[in-house]
Amino acid sequence: MMARRWFHPNLSGRDAEDELLVRGTDGSFLGRPSQSNPGQFTLSVRRGNQVTHIKIQNTGDYYDLFGGEKFATLAELVQFYMENPGQLREKNGDSIELKFPLMCPDPTTERWFHGYLSGKEAETQLRDKGKTGSFLVRESQSKPGQYVLSVRTDDKLPVTHIMINSVNNKYEIVSGESFDSLTDLVEHYKKNLMVDTTGTVVSLKHPYNATKFPVTDICVRVRELQKDSHTTMKSGFWEEFESLQQQDLRALHPRKEGQKPENKVKNRFKNILPFDHTRVILRDSTDSTPGSDYINANYIYPDESNEFQKRYIAIQGCLPNTLGDFWRMVWQENSRVIVMATKEYERNRQKCSRYWPELGQDLQYGPIKVRCLSETGYADFFLREFEIQNNQRKDPARIISQFHLHAWPDHGVPADPGCVLNFLHKVNDRQESIPGAGPVVVHCSAGIGRTGTFIVLDILIDHIKNARKNGIECEIDIHRTVLMIRERRSGMVQAESQYKFIYMAVQHYVQNTIIPVQRAEQQNSPLGRDYLNLNSTYNQKSTTPPGSINAAPGVQNVPPALLPPGAPSVPPRRDNK
Repeated sequence: MMARRWFHPNLSGRDAEDELLVRGTDGSFLGRPSQSNPGQFTLSVRRGNQVTHIKIQNTGDYYDLFGGEKFATLAELVQFYMENPGQLREKNGDSIELKFPLMCPDPTTERWFHGYLSGKEAETQLRDKGKTGSFLVRESQSKPGQYVLSVRTDDKLPVTHIMINSVNNKYEIVSGESFDSLTDLVEHYKKNLMVDTTGTVVSLKHPYNATKFPVTDICVRVRELQKDSHTTMKSGFWEEFESLQQQDLRALHPRKEGQKPENKVKNRFKNILPFDHTRVILRDSTDSTPGSDYINANYIYPDESNEFQKRYIAIQGCLPNTLGDFWRMVWQENSRVIVMATKEYERNRQKCSRYWPELGQDLQYGPIKVRCLSETGYADFFLREFEIQNNQRKDPARIISQFHLHAWPDHGVPADPGCVLNFLHKVNDRQESIPGAGPVVVHCSAGIGRTGTFIVLDILIDHIKNARKNGIECEIDIHRTVLMIRERRSGMVQAESQYKFIYMAVQHYVQNTIIPVQRAEQQNSPLGRDYLNLNSTYNQKSTTPPGSINAAPGVQNVPPALLPPGAPSVPPRRDNK
């Protein structure tokens, strides 16, 4: 189920139009409470430069569009019409497409807020990674606009779910005190125990923090992560990185090939070995010597199902006895771009053997002849062009571009994220200019620290670019992205400073690329338009084919009242939806 950040609990019809016409594009949509029919909901969709409002019926048992398909939750209804274009139609037959959810700001910046998370997902996460007293707050699936406090109460008991009602920008647990914010509510119950309907004592001790957030909230998230925890006295960056360190994947994925006697001499560090299931296997050889297919390198494919997505090979810096293997791999994989994120020597120690000849010269590395055609120096990197030829093949020679970043210190990070983003941009331009190019080869010394940081940052920036290109306000999860590539190669993103640098670089990108573009788009968005569609009527009695609706251009709105004042109070109860 997709994240339901498209639901805006405090938005009127007029405000919905403003949001969609300023921030959205054709096909952008949002959901909101109906102000003309309390307890019901409205779907507002931008179509060109106009907004169509569609009534959603909430019977208490199901949600539907006053006819057609019925759904258990509002999220399932929206998901269905997003995934089935053509099912949502106006009375005249015109199709209404739900393409791009327009995100609503979270009600709090606290990291224990997880947005749209199901009860089962909350239980799984709290049981697998939490401890007694771990808690989180999430959006309610059964009651849009309301929230749920999920708490792990005991190792043997199920997770307790307590409904938080939100009325007129106030938050309360039923029969409890009312608070101005979710933060105030949580802080109160941290100090005051609760007892649920089963008699279980509910104690809020350990916030279970979310790592996924809207990319436009990156500045807020960085500020939150810079704060020290009250329990550990460490920053949020340390907490997130430490949770990665505790998930040691070496116990899950074997690394037997790198441990074989014939291969040990090919490893720069004895404990940094490639996972067997993703290792690069050298095939283009007639050599049958044991270990001839081994190289300390792994494929990093963010999404194996997407053949068009950029792919990487993460590899250690060359040793004198692996130079031929390195170039065999480059030829075999048809790689055309190499990223070198280390100097040859740092702190008087060799970090990578030189694997290329001097300018204008050529050298033979096993079956591969390499000639250095050019070398251009920039402020933060060198760009070298190589021509390589496989003497065992009749294939034409290939041009290889090596981007050698020298502004990244060992055991540290660059002072200016902008230099790395600029470098990354040039690498991508070159890779995209070569049709059919194989994976980008990335290495530092060990092939995990700076290598992993570069790859994670590139994956995230690509994700943000692609989302914005398609009109989507995207979310990112840096923690999960690091964990994902650690599934491919052990220990990627080696230090807390590197993990924090990824956040800082994304923040720099958002502040200097996305925000200026948004401002320009807002200045050019249609303003001063006639607001005519709020007085249109909606024909609830008309007959429609299953799964389709009669949508009016607009609906009348009055202030929402999801929980009427004076509703009967009941004790905290379980709600796992």
